[in-house]
Amino acid sequence: MVRTKRRGAATLARRLAALRRRGKRIVFTNGCFDLIHPGHVRYLRAAKGLGDVLVVALNSDASVRRLKGPTRPLVPQRDRCEVMAALEMVDYVTLFTDDTPYKLIARLQPDVLVKGGDWTPDRIVGADIVRARGGTVRSIRFAPGYSTTRLVEQIAKTSRGKRLRKTGRSER
Repeated sequence: MVRTKRRGAATLARRLAALRRRGKRIVFTNGCFDLIHPGHVRYLRAAKGLGDVLVVALNSDASVRRLKGPTRPLVPQRDRCEVMAALEMVDYVTLFTDDTPYKLIARLQPDVLVKGGDWTPDRIVGADIVRARGGTVRSIRFAPGYSTTRLVEQIAKTSRGKRLRKTGRSER
């Protein structure tokens, strides 16, 4: 398969329709993917194993800010797209600006819809669309010990500790 960096929704929908006509099974997942860690890699590898073509939809910067707060994302959308597209198991990367990918899922019509273990299949946005076409909805367990939020907290704590040591003050 030819790898692509990033596609707009209209172009991607046409390309996926052509792949589906050739018998390819399209897998869709989405998220912020702000700081990529081994848990993300394992999740994406498992998602790719559910079909032939993996599409990853990233929340735009504005969407991430609405969902995670004004200090996020740490990595801008252009850079997140580049990193995601460089992963071997990812075939297509696209962005969405809404808080959920519902409209994008309706447009792309994936065969398999996947989210992480914090989502039960009945709560996954777009499940109704995929199931109406006879597709499947899956929740993949998290790799224990990996969390972007925990990474951000650890970085902040480490940075705070270094500043305090530099000034000679203690943290209370």
